[in-house]
Amino acid sequence: MTLNQLRSFIAVARHNGFTAAARALKMSQTTITSQIQTLEEEHKVRLFERRGRRIELTQVGDQLLQIARQMIDLEDDAAMMLKDSADLRSGALKIGAVSPFHVIEMIEAFNASYPDVYLSTALGNSESVLRELANYSCDVGILAHDTDDDRYHVQHYASYPVMAFVRRDHRLAALKSIELADLAKEKLLMRERGSTTRRALEEGLAAIGASPRVAMEIGSREAIREAVIRGLGIGTVSESEYVPDEQLHPLPIAGAPVLTHIHVCCLRERRRSRIIAAFFDALRQTRAGKRRVRGGVVAEG
Repeated sequence: MTLNQLRSFIAVARHNGFTAAARALKMSQTTITSQIQTLEEEHKVRLFERRGRRIELTQVGDQLLQIARQMIDLEDDAAMMLKDSADLRSGALKIGAVSPFHVIEMIEAFNASYPDVYLSTALGNSESVLRELANYSCDVGILAHDTDDDRYHVQHYASYPVMAFVRRDHRLAALKSIELADLAKEKLLMRERGSTTRRALEEGLAAIGASPRVAMEIGSREAIREAVIRGLGIGTVSESEYVPDEQLHPLPIAGAPVLTHIHVCCLRERRRSRIIAAFFDALRQTRAGKRRVRGGVVAEG
């Protein structure tokens, strides 16, 4: 039994004849007749009673008609689903990310082009994101560092300078920026070891022969921000994650910048997936637009 045979069967039943069915399907009557005969012979049943030029469904034919219509409807549904997925008018994309700050910008860029694709996000460190990619728990990963594991396709997204910030009444609040060497003399509120911001700052200080003076180690950027507001010390954060507050004073690091980097990643074998490729393309267009704006040219769209 084939779907073409069922289409012919439905058309004959609907139009009460082989000639009318052939016209409706734009096929020859011989083809229609052959398909119905083959269907009957394969299953040793009669689907129609022929009474001269008139035909009537047999009991088996009437039962098959209900099922055949459902099968054709399901085929149409499947075809529409596949077309919508190909056009990205449906579907879902799971994103694993190390930070909500970067992933929201990416979601905004993708959603602008593909608003009907369902997006979900899970947060974790870079190692957990890579594990989720490997076991297909997520489709795209947003990482704080590159990986040399050749199972993954990794694309640099952006680099952001690390900055310091203090409470408004802190003695350093009179400055517009701070030299890295001067920051090394201050007691700092630092993230846990292995954090992206801390690693970047330690590497920057090591390059000038210095190391941070850690006054307190705090496990989240939100907690560091609260600690600075309460006057417990000087905080550092990636510029992209700094949240302005009237109680805080930002201090960009002058001279050679200390940078954090964000990368977008997927399994290499899935890079050509339509929906994943569209995500990478949306990010590429977003970054290109921002570069044009920074260069003094108004970005299209």
